[in-house]
Amino acid sequence: MQDKTYNGWTNYATWRVNLEMLDGMNPYYEYGVERDASASEIAEFLKDYVERRISEDGSGLALDYALAFISYVDWHEIAEHMVEDYADA
Repeated sequence: MQDKTYNGWTNYATWRVNLEMLDGMNPYYEYGVERDASASEIAEFLKDYVERRISEDGSGLALDYALAFISYVDWHEIAEHMVEDYADA
C-alpha cells in the first residue's frame, strides 16, 4: 500500500476529484455499474465519467488544465474506496 500524502489520499488531485465530483456517488445504483465489476473496471468508469463531465463544461485552455490536473488522479484508489463503501449497499 502506498503512503497517503493528502488528507488520507495519495495526492491532492485524487482527494479533490473524489471530494468535488464523486463524493456520495454509488456507481452500482446511480450509474449501472455491475455489482461484480472489479475495482479496475470501476476505476475506468470513473475516469471516463469525470473526463466526460469536464469536457462538457470546459473548453480551450481551462479544459486543457482540467484534463492535465485529472491525469494525476489515482482512479483505482477511489474505486477501491467505493467498493468498500458500497459493498453491502
